Amino acid sequence: MRHWINPIFKRTFGNLKLNRKIQISFMLLIIPLFLIFLLLFLNFYKTNKQYNQIIANSSKAGRFSINFKEEFDYKIYLLIAGHSSFDEEDPYKNIDEARNIAFDLLNNTNIDDNKHRAGIILKLLGNLEKYVKRIEDNKKIGGHYDDNIIIWEKDVQIVTDLIQSTVLEYVYYETNAMEQVRSDMFESFREITIFSVVIFAFLIVLELILSFVIPNSIVRPINHLNDVTKQVAKGDLSVRANVTYGAEVKNLADSLNSMIIKIDYLLNAVKQEEENLRAAELELLQAQINPHFLYNTLDTIMWLAESGNQEKVVTMISSLSDFFRTSLNHGDGMFTLKEEERHVRSYLEIQQVRYQDILEYEINVPHSLKAVIIPKITLQPIVENALYHGIKNRRRKGLITITAAQKGSDVIVSIIDNGIGIKAADLERIKNTLKEDKQEDDSMPQKKESYGLYNVNQRIKLKFGPSYGITINSVYKKGTEVEVKVPLT
Repeated sequence: MRHWINPIFKRTFGNLKLNRKIQISFMLLIIPLFLIFLLLFLNFYKTNKQYNQIIANSSKAGRFSINFKEEFDYKIYLLIAGHSSFDEEDPYKNIDEARNIAFDLLNNTNIDDNKHRAGIILKLLGNLEKYVKRIEDNKKIGGHYDDNIIIWEKDVQIVTDLIQSTVLEYVYYETNAMEQVRSDMFESFREITIFSVVIFAFLIVLELILSFVIPNSIVRPINHLNDVTKQVAKGDLSVRANVTYGAEVKNLADSLNSMIIKIDYLLNAVKQEEENLRAAELELLQAQINPHFLYNTLDTIMWLAESGNQEKVVTMISSLSDFFRTSLNHGDGMFTLKEEERHVRSYLEIQQVRYQDILEYEINVPHSLKAVIIPKITLQPIVENALYHGIKNRRRKGLITITAAQKGSDVIVSIIDNGIGIKAADLERIKNTLKEDKQEDDSMPQKKESYGLYNVNQRIKLKFGPSYGITINSVYKKGTEVEVKVPLT
C-alpha cells in the first residue's frame, strides 16, 4: 500500500509548503464533517417543516369539522323558525370564514388528492351559500316555512354533511401523510447514518494515512539533512543533500549544498594560500642562505683577519650570526618591527663593510611602533634590491634610508635609496607584476629582479588582506622609494 500511496502523495502534495500540507489535512477532515452536519440539518429542517404544515392543516381541518356543521345547521334552523334574523346571525360570515379555511387547506397541502378535496369543499360552500340565499329570499316574500324546512333538511344539512365528511377525509390523508413523512424521515436518517459511518471510516483511514505520510515527508528529508551535516562535520565535503519534495526543506537543502560548495572552495583556497605562503617563506629562507652572500662575507672576514682588523672581524661575525639566527628562527612567520629592524640592520652592517666606499644607511623606527607585527624578513629583500639594483649601478656614494610612521590605523615603512632608479617601462612592468596573483614565469632577468618584491608583497597580502602590501615609485637616475603598508597591530 505504501508503494503506491507515496508516489500519489508526492505528485499531489510533494512541492507544497508545510503549512499547506497541514491545512489540507485539516480541510480533508473538516469539510466532510461539515457536509454531514449540513445534510442532517437540511433533512431535519425539511422534515420539521412538513410536520408543522401537516399539523397546521390537520388543526384547521379539525376545527372546521368539529364546529362548523352543528353551529351552521342550528343557526339556519333558528332563521327559518323566526327566532333570529339574518342580520343577527349573518350565516354568510360563517361561510366566508369556512371558505378562507378551505383556501388555506388548498394552498398548504402537498397531497394532490387533498387539494382536490379542498376544491370540493369550496364548491360545496358555494352551493351552501346558494341554499342560504334561497331561504333568505323566501323569508322576504312572506314566510314559506315549509319550503325552507325542506331546503334545510334536504339541501343544507346534506351539504354540511358532505363538507364534514370531506374534511374528515382531508384530515385522514394528512395524518397518513404525517406517517409517511415519519417513515421517510426514518429511512433518510438510516441512509444518512450509513453514509456518515462510511464517511467516518474513510476519514479515519485517510487521517491514518496522512498521519504517516505527512510527518514522514517532513522527518525523512530532515534526517537526510542531518546525515549530510554530520558528514560535513567529519570533513567530507563531497556529500550533497538530495531533497526533491517539500518546498521549505528543498530550499534548505539547496542552501546547504551552496554552503558546502562555498566551504569546500574556501578551504581549498585557504590550503592553497597556506601552501603558497609556506612555499614563499621557504624560497625566501633559501634565498637568505645565499652561498655567494655567505662566501663573500666569509672572504671579507678572512681579509679583515689577515689585515689584523680584529674589531671589525668581531663585528662582522656578530652581525652574520644575528642575521642567520633571525633568518632561521622558527615561529609563526611573524616578527615585531623591532626584530625586523635588527635583522635588516645586521644585513646592512655586513654589506657596509663590503661596500664601505659606496654604501651608507639610516634606520629610524619610532619606539612606539617597535611592537607592530610584520611578516618575517620583509625589509631585507627590499634593501637588497636597493643595494644591488640601485646603489651599485650608481657607482658612487649611495644612501639607503629606512623610516616607519603611523598613518591612521596603518603603519607605513619606507625604504628610500638614491641609486640609479628604474626606467618608466621597467617600473610599469614591476608594478603589474606586484598586482598579479601568481608569478607565472621568473626565468627572465627582469622577473628575477622583481621576484623579491613580489614575494614580500604576496606574503603581506596573505597575512593581512588585499588592502595591504608594498608600493613602489622611482625616478630614473634619481632613486627609488618602496613603501610597506601593514596594519597597526
